Amino acid sequence: MRAQSLTLAAAGAALLAPTVPPVPIQVAASAGPQAVRQGPTVRRVDQVRAADLLARVRDCAPVSRGRYRNDDGTPATTPVCDTRDAVFWKADLDIDCDGRPGRRCNDRTDPLFSGATAYQQSDGRQLDAERLPYIVVPGPSRAWDHGDDGVRGGSVAAVVHRDRVQYAVVGDVGPHDIIGEASYATAEALGIRADPRGGGTSSGVTYIVFKDTRVAPIENHEAAVMMGERLARRFVRSR
Repeated sequence: MRAQSLTLAAAGAALLAPTVPPVPIQVAASAGPQAVRQGPTVRRVDQVRAADLLARVRDCAPVSRGRYRNDDGTPATTPVCDTRDAVFWKADLDIDCDGRPGRRCNDRTDPLFSGATAYQQSDGRQLDAERLPYIVVPGPSRAWDHGDDGVRGGSVAAVVHRDRVQYAVVGDVGPHDIIGEASYATAEALGIRADPRGGGTSSGVTYIVFKDTRVAPIENHEAAVMMGERLARRFVRSR
């Protein structure tokens, strides 16, 4: 059972303060003729393969001083790993339905529902977990402070499950000792049962977050995909 995300606005605002200038991206409303929209995913001809990303994160050089639980009451077994351009972890995927309520994400469908996310859209509204692929990072602690590694609201992530890659943004902050959570839309795009009551998957998900990146506005998923593809191509070629 997932623990409820920490979504205090003050905490979210503090986490947005960058220590290293982020790399924002702005794109036109259309992503070009190669883009094909499939639900929350924008697929392209030159999409980086899941196998190539997984090969790149086969070995872990821990950046966290400790390990994280995947759920309340389970052993702490998951480290956050470091590379030059990204941090990553391998965990489960619990469904985050927090933010703007909708037909699938609300206080009736999710017993832990919160109407707020740590980060908000450019118009001030909460993020829409049903439509926006986003991931949750653990709150800062002595084990790891994600801001120290250039990870903040809007940072670009590649989430890998089996043979699928879904690009997302960092959209919420969770408990300081638990890792492995993503929005309803992320799970749905990865072929994972997107149900806050008993959905998700217990293992097999890799989260790769690219350092010092930021999509602006945070709700622009096409921008996240375009930037994620470019960063992923560079990431799999680097050593």
